[in-house]
Amino acid sequence: MAATDYEKLGVFYLGKEYDLAAGARRPGLVLYDSKDLVTHAVCVGMTGSGKTGLGIGLIEEAALDGVPVLAIDPKGDLANLLLTFPDLAPGDFAPWVDPSDASRRSLTPEAFAAQQAELWKSGLADWDEDGARIARLRAAADFRLYTPGSRAGVPLALLNSLSAPPDENADDARTRITTTASSLLALAGLTEVAPHSREQALIAAILAAAPARGPGSSDPADLPWLVGAIQKPPFDKIGVLDLETFYPAKDRQDLALRFNSVLATPGFDVWLDGDPLDIGAMLYTPAGKPRVAIVSIAHLGDSERMLVVSLLLSALLGWTRKQGGTSSLRAMLYMDEVFGYLPPVATPPSKAPLLTLLKQARAFGVGVVLATQNPVDLDYKALSNTGTWFLGKLQTERDKARVLDGLEGVTSGLDRKELDATLSGLKSRVFLMHNVHESAPVVFETRWTLSYLRGPMGREELKRASGTGASVATPSAATTKGTPPSARGPGASDPPVVRGRGSLDPGDSARGAARSKPVLPANIPEYFLRATAASAWRGVLYGAARIHYADAKLGIDTVQDLHVTAPFTDGAVPVDWENAEPAAERPEDLVPEGSGGSFLPLPSAALDARKYTAWTKDFGQWVMRAERLALFSAPAVKLVSRAGESERDFRLRLHQAARESRDAAVDKLRSSYAPKVARLTQRVETAGQGVAREEDQASQQKTQTMVSFGATVLGALLGRKAVSASTLGRATTAVRGVGRSVKETQDVGRAREKLAAAQEELKALENELTEEIAALTAGDAGAAAIETIEVKPKRGGVDVRLVALAWKPVD
Repeated sequence: MAATDYEKLGVFYLGKEYDLAAGARRPGLVLYDSKDLVTHAVCVGMTGSGKTGLGIGLIEEAALDGVPVLAIDPKGDLANLLLTFPDLAPGDFAPWVDPSDASRRSLTPEAFAAQQAELWKSGLADWDEDGARIARLRAAADFRLYTPGSRAGVPLALLNSLSAPPDENADDARTRITTTASSLLALAGLTEVAPHSREQALIAAILAAAPARGPGSSDPADLPWLVGAIQKPPFDKIGVLDLETFYPAKDRQDLALRFNSVLATPGFDVWLDGDPLDIGAMLYTPAGKPRVAIVSIAHLGDSERMLVVSLLLSALLGWTRKQGGTSSLRAMLYMDEVFGYLPPVATPPSKAPLLTLLKQARAFGVGVVLATQNPVDLDYKALSNTGTWFLGKLQTERDKARVLDGLEGVTSGLDRKELDATLSGLKSRVFLMHNVHESAPVVFETRWTLSYLRGPMGREELKRASGTGASVATPSAATTKGTPPSARGPGASDPPVVRGRGSLDPGDSARGAARSKPVLPANIPEYFLRATAASAWRGVLYGAARIHYADAKLGIDTVQDLHVTAPFTDGAVPVDWENAEPAAERPEDLVPEGSGGSFLPLPSAALDARKYTAWTKDFGQWVMRAERLALFSAPAVKLVSRAGESERDFRLRLHQAARESRDAAVDKLRSSYAPKVARLTQRVETAGQGVAREEDQASQQKTQTMVSFGATVLGALLGRKAVSASTLGRATTAVRGVGRSVKETQDVGRAREKLAAAQEELKALENELTEEIAALTAGDAGAAAIETIEVKPKRGGVDVRLVALAWKPVD
């Protein structure tokens, strides 16, 4: 069976078995279950061992299987994943070949590009791959290059929001605050700060008090905000000590100056621009297509690298904990060089989130792959639960001994002497794979990568590879949950809501002359929608309700909040809730006083307290009549979206359900076919041994007959007697030998027929298995048709929380 046939089964094609003794590749494919990566993997090998090629191959296989990848690239090699050329034409390679490499070979760049194209075409063919598989890779996933602190690729706005993401729980908040605080201090040059130092405590306390994201917040909690907060913290105590005793103002000023110096660095503004640090948006496109997100940090200094890696790992940990539990691979984290981020003794900011991911991510289907060329400075205790080890060629005996020590801590009963000998015999692109889910280790040679391994690229090449003017991605629905549509970026995916009301035309903002705020009767509730200053304010009717939706058949039992504003008019109907529009502010966000500005006049009805009672009743009736909870449904697979789940996220859940269903079906398929395959494989081996045995016997018989017949002739010719009794005896024996030789030849033919029959039966079983594989993917839940269904509010399920006059800034 071709390697591509296995792509549908959720296995990664890593390469082929390798015979170290013979120094030759074997025909057997090395296929790695994607499920096994849930228990994480480590790849260790010296420079030139082929470690990066193996890593890129793993990422390619994940993308082909529809698994999104977050790849952290400290060395600059992973950008090669953007160089995929399905046509394998010399013109595709020409812009990317290194002219210096061409000159060293006494070739023009064009000739060298043609040579590289032919090399890649023949290399792929040698591993049963072709341009069609490259095309499938490009179609299966989106590839995006992020360059924090640079506009060579897509910049990441890591420091434009230090606030907590929506719906963050206490555990995630603690991890995020601790990691962010230590990373920021390292960025400011304080790398030796103890975990319980006063600097760490102060920054952590400020981050914990940062204003929430979204509308209603005052100033953005970014790095400039942090500088001001250090000088004037929004609290007067840390722990049980007052602020001045714990951290005097003079010392805080020195710390603020450190951060201000960072801000004053030329070009630092790029850290505040670009795509938001939203793991959901990084791993999937707005349409829900899996993405390989390459975060290149090769251009950064050590402290900046640590900041990026720590914040990425912390964000990934927060995203992971929000996913549902699964035993199938949901996403993959790949770090091309983990040296310095997971040391055995020191505790850099990256270590805590990475340790937590290694311990907890497997329950959510997130696999972690860590690669390094420095096996000595690695925390092997942290890797004790790692399920797969890829061991390549190592540089020194010390490196080899350290790896063997670490491997012994993972699995008991290993033959250290045999492993030592195996590791000593490895060469470039040949690895020993130890997988706890398999019965024995395997030595294999890595396959040819689909991506053109051009090597590290410079700034201009990164720009060309990633595409200039790359669009800024919008936050995923998971991140924007609870954020009103007005605060989300363009193209953000929202769940459909059928409100049955018209749109508001805000055109008459200048109705009447502007003046001071009118005096209202005391029993009319009055609020401001924003605490910030405005040049002018317009009165609107604010309504807030809590709606209970319940449907036993759909498994829905949820409560949703509704916040709207309706305009006042001078007509016969002063307020029509059909013209209401969504409001970002909750009742808790409303403030009793506004700041500055003039006020547009109100219609007389707005000054009548009795009207508010009627409008409150009308509001409740309108909500019951007009509001519906819109859900997505995939009838073919009997799945319904959750309340507030966008179509994009529902499709992602469908794909994950399909993956889990496929993995379960594959396990069942393997269990049913394993005895048949084992039996037929044994028959083929036995038949092959029979052919070899019969051929050997036939060869021996032919030799014996020839020797016997030759001796008879020579004896008759050279002996003194032309015919003797012994000569006649030998001649008779020779004639009988010829008969036996013919029989042995016939036995060889029959043995070969048995072998051919067994091979044909095994081939038929492979064809049957191929058909079963096709049947598994025919009903992909991820491609199921989606319908929109509506759920009415439960009878008596509308709780009107507030109807009041609200002053809204005039745009």
